[in-house]
Amino acid sequence: MAKVIGLGGIFFKSADPVTLATWYKTHLQVPIENWGGAAFYHTDKATLGYHVWTPFAHSTDYFEPSDKSFMFNFIVDDLAQALTQVEQGGGQLVGGIEDSEFGRFGWFIDPDGNKVELWQPSVIPPEK
Repeated sequence: MAKVIGLGGIFFKSADPVTLATWYKTHLQVPIENWGGAAFYHTDKATLGYHVWTPFAHSTDYFEPSDKSFMFNFIVDDLAQALTQVEQGGGQLVGGIEDSEFGRFGWFIDPDGNKVELWQPSVIPPEK
């Protein structure tokens, strides 16, 4: 059985994501990267993935079909199996599996209407 092995990230809508990210960088030293969010890398190199914090513009459609102002990401050990389990449990799959340099991604809507992103990180982490 596939399982969640970590929290990959928190994504949320903001009226002004650049200003908000700058505020967090200035007042809490959040390490904002060029893409507008922060990545918190594991110090244990054997652990796959990292944690991401990202404000999105209110106009984003990335959280659709959910009407919520946030989305979260879980790191999983087997994406295809995890999506099968979610669907068998009544979750609504959104789109197909996408492969990228960061690993494999899939999405679903949970029973409360939240869009959830599942991430199976690539074995070789991308360049920082």
